[in-house]
Amino acid sequence: MSTITIDTLRFATAGSVDDGKSTLVGRLLHDSKSVLTDQLEAVQRVSADRGQDAPDLALLTDGLRAEREQGITIDVAYRYFATPRRRFILADTPGHVQYTRNMVTGASTAELAIILVDARNGVVEQTLRHAAVAALLRVPNVVLAVNKMDLVGYEQPVFERIVEEFAGHAAELGLPSFTPIPVSALVGDNVVDRSAHMDWYEGPALLEFLEDVPVGADPSDAPARFPVQYVIRDGEVRWYAGQLVSGSLRVGDRVTVHPSGEGSEITGISVLGTEAEVAYAPQSVSLRLADQRDVSRGDMITAGADGPALTQDVRAAVCHLADRPLRVGDRVLVRHTTRTVKAIVKDLAGAAELTANDLGRIALRTAEPLALDDYAVSRRTGAFLVIDPADGATLTAGMVDLG
Repeated sequence: MSTITIDTLRFATAGSVDDGKSTLVGRLLHDSKSVLTDQLEAVQRVSADRGQDAPDLALLTDGLRAEREQGITIDVAYRYFATPRRRFILADTPGHVQYTRNMVTGASTAELAIILVDARNGVVEQTLRHAAVAALLRVPNVVLAVNKMDLVGYEQPVFERIVEEFAGHAAELGLPSFTPIPVSALVGDNVVDRSAHMDWYEGPALLEFLEDVPVGADPSDAPARFPVQYVIRDGEVRWYAGQLVSGSLRVGDRVTVHPSGEGSEITGISVLGTEAEVAYAPQSVSLRLADQRDVSRGDMITAGADGPALTQDVRAAVCHLADRPLRVGDRVLVRHTTRTVKAIVKDLAGAAELTANDLGRIALRTAEPLALDDYAVSRRTGAFLVIDPADGATLTAGMVDLG
């Protein structure tokens, strides 16, 4: 009997305030029968208390009390649901400009982003900001969901005009492609079921697209990258434990330890306490090397000719996350995979400072070399965090640009 493998798609929603993100997510959960009875009953009670005739499906995702009182999303709300064809991890991200950093958090691991546009308002500044974040984070797939089509009479020219305008901006922002879908989250048109009101639209409903879109490349096909997290001593033998973030490693493989550049050979692999001949990303494993090398937490073990760039000069696109500004000359810590090093901010691409939610570029000089990949190649080993050395707070998220 054949076995059907159900994969998982991580996706995020974004859009300007009142574009209907939470309603769309609520409709998606409701119409795909992914809402528990007690959850739906709670939404019905709150909606009735507000004097609403129908359940406000946005409440299925707006879980914080402050959100419910203000009618806006101010945090990233994660939801998990499944259909017979695929599992989903959904991040409903905020629309306000002051919560752009929350969108970065929600979309950083997403393989697809849904950017909503109110059909009445078209493309607005925050739409472009969210498109820029999707481009910056190299989100592989983007859906432009033109919402509230019921409020513009389901008119095809309105939809086409918005798609054309967004396409022009997407090209400028470096967003390679996107899929436009006209929807009405409130009514349910083209969310789970295809709409009877838009016979001019021949594409899939949103859920159909989410079920069919290819999930990202297999991380085990990429060059092997193994950041060391722990050193385990078993008598005279040392095992190096961590997560294999990309590629595969086999017993007998020649490897290089960074930043020292020393070479060795894998003589043992342990997966969940059991010896194995091969390990694949994203498994958590322990490695044993042929030589007693000075390997410690923060070192990176790699295999193959396509090695990382070993450098102390880091250039990257960034989103500033903290309320405290970041300025040229600031002394900071850089956390890359399991390695943390001291650094100084050398340049901010001409800006005097970066403040909360700013998107910009940065140049750092680190006290010790880092083994970096370009973010366009690897979202795991091409990303880093800038940390405040005084209190350990996260200041900035960076995406390495080796070009």
